[in-house]
Amino acid sequence: MKCIVTGAAGFIGSHLTERLLEQGHQVVGIDSFLDYYPRRIKDMNLSAVRQNPAFQFIDSNILDLNWSDLLKEGDTVFHLAAQAGVRASWGKSFLIYTRNNIEATQIMLEASKNKGLKKFVYASTSSVYGDTEDIPMHEESILKPVSPYGVTKLAAEGLCYLYWKNFNVPCTSLRYFTVYGPRQRPDMAFYKFLLAQLEGRSITIFEDGNQTRDFTFVYDIVTGTLAASTQGHGGKTYNLGGGSRITVNEVLQIMSEVTGKPLDVRYAEKQKGDMRHTFASTEQAKTDLNYIPSVSVKEGITQEFEWLKDLFQRGLSHRVD
Repeated sequence: MKCIVTGAAGFIGSHLTERLLEQGHQVVGIDSFLDYYPRRIKDMNLSAVRQNPAFQFIDSNILDLNWSDLLKEGDTVFHLAAQAGVRASWGKSFLIYTRNNIEATQIMLEASKNKGLKKFVYASTSSVYGDTEDIPMHEESILKPVSPYGVTKLAAEGLCYLYWKNFNVPCTSLRYFTVYGPRQRPDMAFYKFLLAQLEGRSITIFEDGNQTRDFTFVYDIVTGTLAASTQGHGGKTYNLGGGSRITVNEVLQIMSEVTGKPLDVRYAEKQKGDMRHTFASTEQAKTDLNYIPSVSVKEGITQEFEWLKDLFQRGLSHRVD
């Protein structure tokens, strides 16, 4: 199978690329190395696959590519590239989010018409739900995103449905719930908390720490994403969650156990765009994709901590305040 992976040098995309290559597929990886975090981090993410003859890398923005030439009959597309981050999506930055999350997706979908693709898998987010009263969150729940980022991801979901409905582009959208694990971006919470532990600094928790999340280990996310490329139904959306809902304070306790010392925690006011609770209903993914998450939060945090500790000891970690 020939696969195209956008965001191939990123946190989830690099893991997906590795798994595809391990399974014997050909992969064209695309990444534009946006200045959201240092390029050297993404270069490290790809270090294990750069020399693989089945891997071709294209350093380019999606908007600058000729997708009609790139897409061929029988291809499978994994569209993971996005302008990420809830808190950074306000104000003038919103234009960047619309370009990289909405326009880029539309360009790819437009080029996918009449190409005979096997599957177009779009990576969406739990941020599309907003502060819904439906817990667990079902794919049919009313969607009221509370951040501009969530709005752009929901718009791209809508485009995927439109191109399936009108042009039979075989789109499946996946709503990822709070993904963590090795190669996590330095601006993400687990990375920031664990690095603060290694450096002996305090951490800041917005709100009271009793907000809940459905934390999902990257291995399980990749497994579900691969399943969506061969199973499931066109035009459908599936939740991919970790299978457990825990508070941020409970996560901090787990991190204390994993790192061997208590965290120095400071609490601050809620940030605009943050959701109070997330918890995925994964029944549809279980039925259609055979998706069953397998990695516990403690096991996953342990793996991320060991990875980050190695980077820290080699002077390769990156602090984001």
